Amino acid sequence: MTVVTRFAPSPTGRLHVGNVRTAIHNWLWARKHGGRFLLRIDDTDTARSEERFVAAIRADLAWLGMAPDDETRQSARGALYEARFAELRDAGWLYPCYETPQELELKRKIRLGRGLPPVYDRAALTLDDGARAALEAEGRQPHWRFRLDHDAPIAWDDLVRGPQQFDPALLSDPVVRRADGSWLYILPSAIDDVAMGVTHVVRGEDHVSNTAAQVQMFAALGAAPPAFAHEALLVGSEGKLSKRLGALGMDALRDAGIEPQAIVALLARIGTADPVEPFADPAPLIAGIDFARFGRAPARFDEAELATLNARIIHQIDHAAIADRLPDGMGAEGWAAIRPNLRSVAEAAEWWRIVTGPFTPPPAAEADRPLLAAAAEAARAADWAADPWHTLTGAAKAATGRSGKTLFLPLRLALTGRDKGPDMAALLPLIGRDAVIARLEA
Repeated sequence: MTVVTRFAPSPTGRLHVGNVRTAIHNWLWARKHGGRFLLRIDDTDTARSEERFVAAIRADLAWLGMAPDDETRQSARGALYEARFAELRDAGWLYPCYETPQELELKRKIRLGRGLPPVYDRAALTLDDGARAALEAEGRQPHWRFRLDHDAPIAWDDLVRGPQQFDPALLSDPVVRRADGSWLYILPSAIDDVAMGVTHVVRGEDHVSNTAAQVQMFAALGAAPPAFAHEALLVGSEGKLSKRLGALGMDALRDAGIEPQAIVALLARIGTADPVEPFADPAPLIAGIDFARFGRAPARFDEAELATLNARIIHQIDHAAIADRLPDGMGAEGWAAIRPNLRSVAEAAEWWRIVTGPFTPPPAAEADRPLLAAAAEAARAADWAADPWHTLTGAAKAATGRSGKTLFLPLRLALTGRDKGPDMAALLPLIGRDAVIARLEA
């Protein structure tokens, strides 16, 4: 069996960390098993779907390194849905209903008031042809429901949640098509999963009740259901479901200087028993994905953890992999010197400006002037092909008796204007002999 997974976003907004996490797990599972990862654009909601979001979804997946093996769009599959709808209707799986939203809400409240589950009472099944014709003569158009089979429990073995069982009598027959003819998510999704050969559906636990109905839909369509993995939802670092998570789109994270590898590394493993590690290469994540190691508790997303992970990943990225994003003239030596001090790649430009100048040192304290003068003299005499930093600091220490912070901090400030930063032994040759002397003498 070829493993086939799918990511099925609706193009009504930008991808955010919640749905990207689901995409990552689908992609990892397909890659682990040598299978296929498909993108399905669920754009049946024509009023809210926008082409700019379709383009953004494709761009975000490519940026994350998860280009799909194939893509399809629900808006192009209307003929398939109509054909399967007709088959299910003729087989008695679908039936028309004429209640208005207000009538349905009243029924729900009455059942709740009686202590009964607020499920649809199937009143539409008692209508004969004459009653339906009369309602349609009034101007009512039917919405359509899938008729759940109440004779046996609905059960499946979830890859994350373990054995699941639902009593279909406690579920409402789901509406699959609105009175205006538009589709709801639940039936076209099942039809597509059959047609696309999807073997594994990985999605959030908020879809569990949908799955219960879809298990019967797969049977009605004459197909075995795929394996399901319902993962716990993301929560913010404060432990509550956060609206901010929905605002953390890939565009916002990219603008904040977050590397795609950091997003993949974090979202792949939060909520699992495996440690979050700074993998710049996804190979260990692919090899290690195991739904049995996913927890049932909500997965905490912490922006501070992402920022730390981002820095750790930047510190291991090779120059060749990032050269096109670096300032002109920054070669492998410059990247190697500056990289350990970066939190984002964008910060490299500021450090390279400090290296290459023009640079005006901050005014030195009067007490530090002898130290800087001794260092400047040592810089003139140093062998710049060897280790000029330690030559310079050794001479300044001998001339002033200073050591530790009182020795190194004035020198760093004079040479970079910063009180911390990259290793000066690596930075000094990049600044160059003449510029070092000029900065110390200034």
